[in-house]
Amino acid sequence: MVYTSPRQRCIDTGRFIAERCAAPARVLDDLFDLDYGEWTDRTHEEIRTAHPSQYRLWKTQPHLMRFPGGISLQDVAMRVADALRYVVATHPDETIVMVGHDSGNRSLLLHVMGLPLSAYWRLQQTPCNISEFTIGEDGATLLRMNETAHLEARIE
Repeated sequence: MVYTSPRQRCIDTGRFIAERCAAPARVLDDLFDLDYGEWTDRTHEEIRTAHPSQYRLWKTQPHLMRFPGGISLQDVAMRVADALRYVVATHPDETIVMVGHDSGNRSLLLHVMGLPLSAYWRLQQTPCNISEFTIGEDGATLLRMNETAHLEARIE
């Protein structure tokens, strides 16, 4: 089995979409996921057993958690907001596809909806989902979130 990092999967997915749309692709480091530090590549059960209070904090108050040897949700939220500002400034009036991972996506959606990071777990993020929003003079409007109908389609 070949292991592909979440970062590389996002890059590959973005490139695939860009190729199919005959559009340019660019990697924005600010869109990458949380750095879970010492928790990286460990199961939920391993972490829950080894670090019960920190795990509980992550599951109940994610905005207060900093991962041992890693970063916080605030760090991710600042990065994805910076990426969004960059995209809006450099591509006004264009349709842009941004491909990211779970925590970055949730943080971006919370930002777009004007919700606090404490609402992190209230958003469902299924792998390969599509969320869509517009940004205009009056702010952001969420059009759809966590859409997965395209995953049910079969290519014959």
